[in-house]
Amino acid sequence: MTVPKRGPGRTEHLVLPGVLTAEEALETVAGILAVQREDGAIPWFRGHHLDPWDHTEAAMALDAAGEHEAAARAYEWLIRHQNEDGSWYAAYHDGEADRPTDRGRESNFCAYIAVGVWHHFLATGDEGFLDRMWPAVYAAIEFVLALQQPGGQIGWKREADGTAVNDALLTGSSSVHQALRCALAIAEEREEPQPDWELAAGALAHAIRRHPERFLDKSRYSMDWYYPVLGGALTGAEAKSRIEDGWDDFVVPGLGVRCVLPNPWVTGGESCELALALWVMGESDRALEILQSIQHLRAEGGMYWTGYVFEGERAVWPEELTAWTAGSLLLAVAALGGDEATVAVFGGERLPRGLAPECC
Repeated sequence: MTVPKRGPGRTEHLVLPGVLTAEEALETVAGILAVQREDGAIPWFRGHHLDPWDHTEAAMALDAAGEHEAAARAYEWLIRHQNEDGSWYAAYHDGEADRPTDRGRESNFCAYIAVGVWHHFLATGDEGFLDRMWPAVYAAIEFVLALQQPGGQIGWKREADGTAVNDALLTGSSSVHQALRCALAIAEEREEPQPDWELAAGALAHAIRRHPERFLDKSRYSMDWYYPVLGGALTGAEAKSRIEDGWDDFVVPGLGVRCVLPNPWVTGGESCELALALWVMGESDRALEILQSIQHLRAEGGMYWTGYVFEGERAVWPEELTAWTAGSLLLAVAALGGDEATVAVFGGERLPRGLAPECC
């Protein structure tokens, strides 16, 4: 597969009316690059922790901006610091691999490498990169699928002592669903079919679509509302119905998306992910409105505040500018702007479909 390479810092597709100008896009990309360490690690912000999922999301944003070398260094960090069982710890202080602050190993955190690797390959056409990353992707997916339950859902994590936590989170499992599809796309590109992964993805999709009782009830959280759509398990009329059912509960007009009900707190990351889910459904106009509504979170220097409390003592809270919030915004804008790799990964192009059995 040959994909034209983009020059560093290209941001034409990151220009979106009322969201980003070309100059603002460059400023935001520079903000993420400033957070990245020389060894490739991308913590939330310098001095805070790194988690593998948000690290990968920030790397994907760099690829969407044409910063492919920086993104590749982020993935090389994952290769170097993968645990023997295929996992990564849930948190590392400031991205220092020898200073894990949470030795739990969360399934969706570990699976997400497949999404990032597929995105980078589609952005660069670098087959050598895919070859280098394949062992890490394979090991990570095997770690995750060892936590799959008989009902198809994915157990949340392994504790520091190795004990499996078999309770499943809908958001996490929906993210794993997207990761499994990307892992299968990588395997297909390498001509190394993984039929067991296909069966696992099908069972997982079926659980998400038909068996909400197999997941812990986290329906107060907006991520549980839109992630089955964003992760590709719910499509078409089912996706539209789900989003409409929760719209008035979670969307605060002009401000963004609540993180959790009934708290008067909108967050940038959830708002951008909802915008991506809306784009996936073909509702670009509503996606644009959501992205425009959170511009009050943009800070001097191009990064974005995590959230805003909009009742009582109104305030930015917490007072942190996270690489993953900026990354989620860039990815949503890139999808709306037609960036080929981002469109393919979130839109489902070249990802396997129809894996879920419609029985049981």
